[in-house]
Amino acid sequence: MARQLHPLELLGAGTGPVAVVVAHPDDEIIGAGHLLRSLPDAVIIYVTDGAPHDMADARAAGCMTREAYAERRRRERAAALTEVGLGPDRTRDLGAVDQQASYELSALALRLRATLDALRPAAVLTHSYEGGHPDHDATAFIVHAAAEPQLGSSRRPTTRGGAPPIIELTSYHASGGRRVVGVFIPHPAAGPEVSVALTAAARRRKARLYAYHRSQIRVLADCQVDVERFRRAPAYDFSRPPHAGVLWYERFGWGMPGGGRQWRALAAAARAELGLVRSDGGSP
Repeated sequence: MARQLHPLELLGAGTGPVAVVVAHPDDEIIGAGHLLRSLPDAVIIYVTDGAPHDMADARAAGCMTREAYAERRRRERAAALTEVGLGPDRTRDLGAVDQQASYELSALALRLRATLDALRPAAVLTHSYEGGHPDHDATAFIVHAAAEPQLGSSRRPTTRGGAPPIIELTSYHASGGRRVVGVFIPHPAAGPEVSVALTAAARRRKARLYAYHRSQIRVLADCQVDVERFRRAPAYDFSRPPHAGVLWYERFGWGMPGGGRQWRALAAAARAELGLVRSDGGSP
């Protein structure tokens, strides 16, 4: 009987470890909590510490300092990852403050490139560019920037065959004035989706993973447990909005008072600083 292909193999991943690059602790569980059980060699790379300068969430979680809240989120993520068989040696931190990743895109892209050069993953699993959270979009940006061969002084490919394929997991975005979780915004250049339907037992296990993130219980309340979706990432034009209308984070600010226009200006400045050309071959 022929071996059934792993979902990531269907999307072009080779054999070897997978780098899962996410903005916050719990994003990996939302998008791929079930899949992680089949990736014992995965390395989870967190762009931020999950603790914004705004103390509202920290105080709601019973933490009196930002640092205490960040530590709580580290403990929550460690407990959830232990449940799927991933220990502390399977995590890396890029060190940004929650809601601030967009202000250090260049440094984070170079830091991620160095991390991926060391790991040499078979694929990178990360966020799509969809305007849900500025840190999500920042993460998408730095992953795509890190994959560009002209980035930085190192010309070494991240794998022997070149840059690893970028595969997306779902998070959330705005549609019709509400938050939509667990589906992608359609993109004409994106690859076909692979959907993994979870059995009743798998749904219970994923709900248990959510429960470890007790400080995020309100955020996770409407996150699905019945299916996980993945697709090959398109080549994004980060100078354009991810969709028409108001972006989800523009309703809240979340460290980006100028909204999507400000975010896109930061992305353009980072591309120029990194010396990256546009996809059409023009100057940054």
